[in-house]
Amino acid sequence: MASHRRPKQPNRTRVTVLTATAAAAVALTSQAAQAEPKPSKEEVKAKVDKLYEEAEHATEKYNGAKEKQEKLQKQVSNLQDSVARGQDELNKLRDTLGTMATAQYRTGGMDPSLQLFLSSDPDSYLAKASALDQLSSKQTEALRKIQSKQRALAQQREEASDKLKDLEDTRKELGEKKKKIQGKLAEAQRLLNTLTAQERQELAEEEERANRASAERVDLGSSPSASSRAAAALNAAATKVGSPYVWGATGPNSFDCSGLTSWAYSQAGVSLPRTSQAQANAGTRLSQSELAPGDLVIFYSDLHHVGLYAGNGQVLHAPKPGANVRYESINNMPFMFGVRV
Repeated sequence: MASHRRPKQPNRTRVTVLTATAAAAVALTSQAAQAEPKPSKEEVKAKVDKLYEEAEHATEKYNGAKEKQEKLQKQVSNLQDSVARGQDELNKLRDTLGTMATAQYRTGGMDPSLQLFLSSDPDSYLAKASALDQLSSKQTEALRKIQSKQRALAQQREEASDKLKDLEDTRKELGEKKKKIQGKLAEAQRLLNTLTAQERQELAEEEERANRASAERVDLGSSPSASSRAAAALNAAATKVGSPYVWGATGPNSFDCSGLTSWAYSQAGVSLPRTSQAQANAGTRLSQSELAPGDLVIFYSDLHHVGLYAGNGQVLHAPKPGANVRYESINNMPFMFGVRV
């Protein structure tokens, strides 16, 4: 017998709720889009410049860790060479003592104390120093030399082990700082990619104008440098106007900020520390009114940027990623103090 039940009707209340929810979601999305308008070219540039500043700060930290790594690597190599030479000397001393023992055996037997020393565990003998008076003076002197060399080698091996651990920690630190720098630069590029092609071109042209203005004749005044080395450093840096900023670079074809200043002073025969923070303590501090051409100029409260005072209120520096070595007003950045090397 056929069923006379009516077909099940859809749940109109549920459909209505779902429809209302979907409509609300669309409305919220629309409101969010209206509440967060696309940032302007100027806003993007400000954010990118901030990221470049943070990347430069991280770069100086990276430079410091890299300098430490290089020093540790040199210390470890020297210690390892010293240990190798010391082991050779110790082996020769032991061979000499063995020759004495052989000669003694051939002439009538070996002293028990000497036998103990030449056993499979010779180091245990060193704790029995009282036995030295049982040997000849020549053998005693040989044993004392061996004892002294063993102690020195043990100390050098321990020092080398500690340095190797420091070196491994520093390498890990370098990797972390490199990753941080690359992250900042990648984020800056992501922001630039949100601009239209025309806006990116306009920003590139602004940067190029700044580079060209520096390459043209800049009025640096006629103030003399405080020393011949400062003048030589500034003259060397001036030959690098137009070279690109590259983080971690020390020349001769690209530079970061402290890479340029350390390279310039090296051309004048002066060795500067690698980082801007360390260069801030490389000489006598100066106020802005005391600056002379060739003096170092330190910027920002954390001292993460350095340049060379060029005269007439101008600083010669490697500014940031995407920019070239150039002259700019000293007032473009927060001045902290100058340093006369």
